[in-house]
Amino acid sequence: MSSTSSQVAQRLLLPSLLSVLLLIVCVLSDDASTIPTQNMSHKERAELREEAREMFYHAYHAYMENPYPADELMPLSCKGRYRGVTPSRGDMDDILGNFSMTLVDTLDTLVLLGDFAEFEYAVKLVIRDVQFDSDIIVSVFETNIRMVGGLLSAHILAEYLQKQADVMHWYKGEMLEMARELGYRLLPAFNTTTGIPHARVNLRLGMKDPQLKKSRETCTACAGTILLEFAALSRLTGDPIFEVRAHAAMDALWKLRHRGSDLMGTVLNVHSGDWVRRDSGVGAGIDSYYEYLFKSYVLLGDDKYLARFNRHYNAVMKYVSEGPMLLDVLMHRPHAKSRNFMDSLLAFWPGLQVLSGDLKPAVQTHEMLYQVMQMHTLIPEAWTVDFQIHWGQHHLRPEFIESTYFLYRATGDHHYLQVGKRALKTLQQYAKVACGYAAVNDVRTGKHEDRMDSFVLSETFKYLFLLFSEPQDLIINVDEFVFTTEAHLLPLSIAQLGNSTFSFRQSDEHNVLDFMRTCPSSNKLFPEKVRKPLRNFITGSCPRTTSGKRLSALDFQASNADHLRAVYDMGITMVSVGDRSQGKVRLFHSFYNAKSQEEGEMGLQFMQEMLELTKMQSMNQLAQLQAVAYALDDQSQDWTALMAGPSHFSPELIGEQFVEGEIVLASPLRACDEPLQNANNVAGKILVAERGDCTFVSKARLAQKAGATALIVCDNVSGSSGETQPMFAMSGDGKDDVAIPVVFMYNMEFTKLAAAMLRRPQLRVRIMQMVEFKRWQLAKEAHQNETAAAAATVASAATQKKKPDKEL
Repeated sequence: MSSTSSQVAQRLLLPSLLSVLLLIVCVLSDDASTIPTQNMSHKERAELREEAREMFYHAYHAYMENPYPADELMPLSCKGRYRGVTPSRGDMDDILGNFSMTLVDTLDTLVLLGDFAEFEYAVKLVIRDVQFDSDIIVSVFETNIRMVGGLLSAHILAEYLQKQADVMHWYKGEMLEMARELGYRLLPAFNTTTGIPHARVNLRLGMKDPQLKKSRETCTACAGTILLEFAALSRLTGDPIFEVRAHAAMDALWKLRHRGSDLMGTVLNVHSGDWVRRDSGVGAGIDSYYEYLFKSYVLLGDDKYLARFNRHYNAVMKYVSEGPMLLDVLMHRPHAKSRNFMDSLLAFWPGLQVLSGDLKPAVQTHEMLYQVMQMHTLIPEAWTVDFQIHWGQHHLRPEFIESTYFLYRATGDHHYLQVGKRALKTLQQYAKVACGYAAVNDVRTGKHEDRMDSFVLSETFKYLFLLFSEPQDLIINVDEFVFTTEAHLLPLSIAQLGNSTFSFRQSDEHNVLDFMRTCPSSNKLFPEKVRKPLRNFITGSCPRTTSGKRLSALDFQASNADHLRAVYDMGITMVSVGDRSQGKVRLFHSFYNAKSQEEGEMGLQFMQEMLELTKMQSMNQLAQLQAVAYALDDQSQDWTALMAGPSHFSPELIGEQFVEGEIVLASPLRACDEPLQNANNVAGKILVAERGDCTFVSKARLAQKAGATALIVCDNVSGSSGETQPMFAMSGDGKDDVAIPVVFMYNMEFTKLAAAMLRRPQLRVRIMQMVEFKRWQLAKEAHQNETAAAAATVASAATQKKKPDKEL
């Protein structure tokens, strides 16, 4: 079989000329630690494999000797985390069920490490101590992937060891029965109108728990990451109900995709099927849905899941992929970005791309992630499009190491061994504590958090160990297994245990184009050639460009060191203007500074193109800019306008459209509590509310309910101004139920508006497009000029009539 990779345009974001961030220091360096390319010796690889083993046991023994049978180890206090005993962390604690989660999640890792004695001991503990009849609300998603998956994988490997290692003959399938019991306790969550499961369920009471009466929403990944475990459970027990329910949930999700873009949102209503959040990407809230589509095809052999995966994959690469970056868009408006940051969960994506056979973009995105790690030491929970920290936590997640492992397996490139080495050493230096490994609360400070998730043992250390292991080092052939999203092992032989009571095929659902990408390429890729152009994507050294092709202004990337060198050779100098943090630069061109006359002419052409681009950007920005206009005083015909930004969730005021009315401040000012204290005074007026405490769209709905004709949201950051900061469009939650215009105003602009309101308590304002306000003002000035000219002509004529007769 072969893979036909789609041709995906590598569209890197074109930075605005006025926001180019020039913080790249070009240093020619041959430091192998920065650009690891050397092969790793068998000796060093073996040493790293053993170090990964020691890391696992340091954390495992800390858990077993201190908090067991708690669900998790708290490594700083060296205590256990129990549901209902340890101080609550809110929804985060839905993963806990007081069922020794860390041990169950870790069982199959012990087998991979070859520690059969500890595995047998741990299995006996699980059978003796773990029970599920608890009045506790748990996450269906987390309980399935960690507990059901952990029990199934351990059961499969226990039977494997009975045959291959002649051990554990006492084992009679107890963990499979435990998995079946837990599966039945999760089934009530599937009793919804759509068949899509609730996000949470009570282990004893099902959905009858009073706290779950208002349960409505779940995430796409939560509902779409069930099938592997439930199909395996059905096929191993002979009970079809689990697989039937999981297939139905996947079918229901597929029907909810946007038919125009083939994208999915991230949060939906399980009863109505309506989308609550229409953000679409590959990170938090949706990640493992894509993973389970592809792996369901691999494990179960049902080609409809391959077709669905390919449809979604093509959409992601068309709309979400921006070169090596992956930026969320709106599923119903896929050309509109819904956020300007990426989260660490998307690090699984290159690994999935490897499995599906699309290696080149996998190499590119992985290289971007590696540079983020080098820039911040540890990959933060989220970072912005200019690679600054958005959320600073690091929870010891496995996704980046997982992708590193799959890229090494696919390419044999020792670069990925070097990447894994750096990841391992970084964890040793920054996360290891006396009692295990602690999450990092902020990668900027290195401060620890009293948290060690079960996936650290189940996934992070497992993938590190596998990365440095040779096939002969392992007691099982991992190529005969599928790794679940929690890195539990399910054998491909499960497909042979098909269930004839349920038909999985829908032959009329897909066409032949949906199967164009079917299995990984068996050819070796040379990733170095793909990584090299991206080596300075964030920061780093500046190799000379050898291409003779002229760099155009449209292709220019300020984050690309080759491009910076090229414009320098063309005689172009960049000078920061004002505060460096604002990223404003000015370009100067001189033939004398150019490397040659030819490149000097190229520089002149580049400057002309950049000027045209700047004009186009200014026009586009002006077209989106909103104006809040008002008369300077009650008698004056002169108006002034303050700039404001639009929103994605409210009607756009275009052309000659505007809203005019008296302005009133919300009480309380942040307009988050229903009802407003001054709701009786809001109807028919334009409401002003301050940013903070709740979402923009929540404020808009409250203003609309009170009868306001429009809403102005003012910034809560003192000193912020549209003159120095880029204007942005406010994002919603995917619902289109706001019918009034909503605009955003920075603090300095609102200060001017507030001063006018103090002078004139019943101030009337007009909200409109800024470009229309400019045209309106020009039209007024033209009319005034015409009136003045006409009056001057009349006055001149009158003067001539009054001249004395003797002058006639």
